[in-house]
Amino acid sequence: MSRRGSGLDAIVVGAGVVGAAAALAFARDGMRVALVEPRQPPAWQPLPTDADRIDLRVYAFAPDNAALLDNLGVWREVANARVQPYRAMRVWDAAGGGELAFDADAFGRRELGWIVEHALLVDRLWNALPGAGVQLHCPDSVVGFEQDESGATVVLESGLSLRSKLVVAADGAESKLRSLAGIEAPRHDYGQRGLVAFVESERPHQATCWQRFLPTGPLAFLPFDAHNVSSIVWTLPEAEAQRLLEADETAFLRELDNAFAGTLGASTRVSRRAAFPLRLQLAQSLASGRIAVIGDAAHAVHPLAGQGVNLGLRDVATLRRTAADARERGIDPASRLSRWARAQRSGNALSAYAFDGINRLFSNDSLAATLLRGPLLGLAGKLPPLTHAFWRHAAGQ
Repeated sequence: MSRRGSGLDAIVVGAGVVGAAAALAFARDGMRVALVEPRQPPAWQPLPTDADRIDLRVYAFAPDNAALLDNLGVWREVANARVQPYRAMRVWDAAGGGELAFDADAFGRRELGWIVEHALLVDRLWNALPGAGVQLHCPDSVVGFEQDESGATVVLESGLSLRSKLVVAADGAESKLRSLAGIEAPRHDYGQRGLVAFVESERPHQATCWQRFLPTGPLAFLPFDAHNVSSIVWTLPEAEAQRLLEADETAFLRELDNAFAGTLGASTRVSRRAAFPLRLQLAQSLASGRIAVIGDAAHAVHPLAGQGVNLGLRDVATLRRTAADARERGIDPASRLSRWARAQRSGNALSAYAFDGINRLFSNDSLAATLLRGPLLGLAGKLPPLTHAFWRHAAGQ
């Protein structure tokens, strides 16, 4: 076995949005960083030549995370390529009742956030890694992990062995590194899937995120371009999701318009469709010795609030501050991980169970739930301090 990188300060495993941002943040702070990833992502294309390969994953990106990427020197590159600001949010229940509304003007902002493509974020983060001095091991993957009082060793499939003071697991919900570290992550499957696609509507989306709660789960329309194209996320029971994946375009658009009650007029076109299983998963601890667990490896939450990647990047921001504080004090970063893990897991768990509770209340056709949820939304919408509190939490403020 060969050994390389024994002088590293941090090893990050997993180079999606969260892992790449963590590696870049550590490197910008002067740390010697290695990043391990099994697959190099395809280059982002503004107009994909192959419609079947277009990345359907988009995020409702919060202001605090845009500020993080700006600090890392990446946000301008993302914004110059393609982002869609959204200025308002509208949330209501199909059974009636009031509406919960958020407007940028009420918060003194130009926008509430931005809709950003996953592929674009990954592309711009990866482009920044070489210039920051990140040591990239791709394609490669972790096959072994051990740690002791002086450091941690990560063994790669290629035969390389990397050693550092800090190791970060950012390798997704099925995290191999988390498992090697002995950290359990109990999972609750919702029996639902999130169906995603791009849809063109008859009327403009008005730079607004729309979400209608149905007994089967929420349906969201997120503005994607400057005019009439939205990204949809439709929560459905597994069998219904499969049926709609297999439906022809005409039948799919008819059922979509019925579910969305014609809010944006008739839907005229739809891209290819995909669906992913929905689950609640929380790692029992975010740290064990020298390893920190972040992003989907730490928490998989329901997508109804669009907070998955936002929670992951907040893991990055707080872990970055913890590592920087340890360096300034000249102490081992592992000595600060337990405190970081307790605080971060508490906040993540609060968010995850809040989303879980909302999903249980609104993905429900019982009479009691139906009578309760519409008026609750209406009441919240009529209390500006409560509306502001909801938005500040979502925005990371």
